[in-house]
Amino acid sequence: MSQPVDGAVGGRAVVLGGSIAGLFAGQVLAEAYREVVVVDRDRLLGATDTRRATPQAFHAHALLARGQRAIEELFPGITEESRAAGVPTGDVGADLRWVINGRRLPKVRSGLVCLAIPRSALEQRTRDRVRALPNVTFREGHDVRELVTTPDRRRVTGARIVDQRDGRPEVLAADLVVDATGRGSRLPVWLAELGYQPPAEERMRIRLSYTTRHYRLPLGVLGTDLAYIVAQTPSHPRGAVFARERALPDGGERYVLSLNAHLGDQAPTEPEGFLAYARTVPVPEIHDALRIAEPLDGIRAYQFPTSLWRHYEKLASFPDGLLVLGDAMASPNPVYAQGNTITAVEALVLRDHLRRGVEPRPLEFFADVAPTVRAAWDVNVLGDLAYPQVAGVRTPRVRLGCAYLARVHRAVADDPVVAESFLRVAGLIDGPQSLLRPRMLARVLGRRHPAPLPAVAPAAVPS
Repeated sequence: MSQPVDGAVGGRAVVLGGSIAGLFAGQVLAEAYREVVVVDRDRLLGATDTRRATPQAFHAHALLARGQRAIEELFPGITEESRAAGVPTGDVGADLRWVINGRRLPKVRSGLVCLAIPRSALEQRTRDRVRALPNVTFREGHDVRELVTTPDRRRVTGARIVDQRDGRPEVLAADLVVDATGRGSRLPVWLAELGYQPPAEERMRIRLSYTTRHYRLPLGVLGTDLAYIVAQTPSHPRGAVFARERALPDGGERYVLSLNAHLGDQAPTEPEGFLAYARTVPVPEIHDALRIAEPLDGIRAYQFPTSLWRHYEKLASFPDGLLVLGDAMASPNPVYAQGNTITAVEALVLRDHLRRGVEPRPLEFFADVAPTVRAAWDVNVLGDLAYPQVAGVRTPRVRLGCAYLARVHRAVADDPVVAESFLRVAGLIDGPQSLLRPRMLARVLGRRHPAPLPAVAPAAVPS
């Protein structure tokens, strides 16, 4: 657990946003500031389910391998604590059933940990840790109206917040303000109002959908495995996550099924249509399991129209006393499950800057987190631009990368070495360039690998 120090860097840090990014920020700031205040519009303390600000929490979540390692560094012991509380945990390659192009990947013992913790449970567990720190307080039910600066606007000195109960405004003074308000961050607007150039934005319109329901199933439907992870590819554009979440008191198990697709395709939210759509996913075992499953809730849909990266690292000037973390900076395609991992690594970078004993310099911080975002974003670009309908600049390098990735997707079906390397890249342990090493090139390009299996035609599925 973080051990607060006597203001090694400053007196008060204010975190705008109390979700995952704000909690990670609060954890590391507590080591360096005498007081940390986390501000959020929602009621956070005691929340155990989906909140207004986090509708995505209803859908399937898991931590990438790099994310599990980073969160373990931020909150030592949280993996074992979660495992002891019943969170399914296993090996990324040996305990998950990966399906790409309709073909099952060979099982490989990767040594990478999959912590299959739902988003709401991760938020609750980390919030409990941060809340226990003696120098951290939460200001729930407060809206953030604007930043407060010095007269010359070169330094942020706090934020103006408003209590939702009585509309009373308050200036919350701070030595450092961290924007962790998510992809809806108003910081670009605030910067423009202060006379700064807002960051350039890189966007990719993917029109992703998730449609999800939770079920009770008998013990052992997946044996000892944690989940089916069915990847979306151009040949099989409908994907799924079908995962164990926890044991139930009656002896059964709670499962989540999230059906996903790009380009405006979406599973119906009425039961018969949802079941029929599940049949088009290239894993018949999922459809078979639903026929004996007991629904635990209704069906909810979630749309994610556009991936977004705000390039703060490219700005020439930026006010002191202000940083950005999490989705407020970059929110990539969630089908690759990178968001919480990127945020955790950003928090570790922030901790490194704070441990220098001086206030972090914003542009230096943005430059240091950019490579992590870039590694994840490049995976997004190659995966998403493989779909001809996704708009984007396809340079010769991108076209070559998309073609090579398609070959990798074929190779993983029958080559455990390529499969393990692919899982390490997907988990952000290794960069995409690791798949281009001579050994990998020889295995991917120098051998004949199975073609994708035929996809189930949606038209062939009864409504």
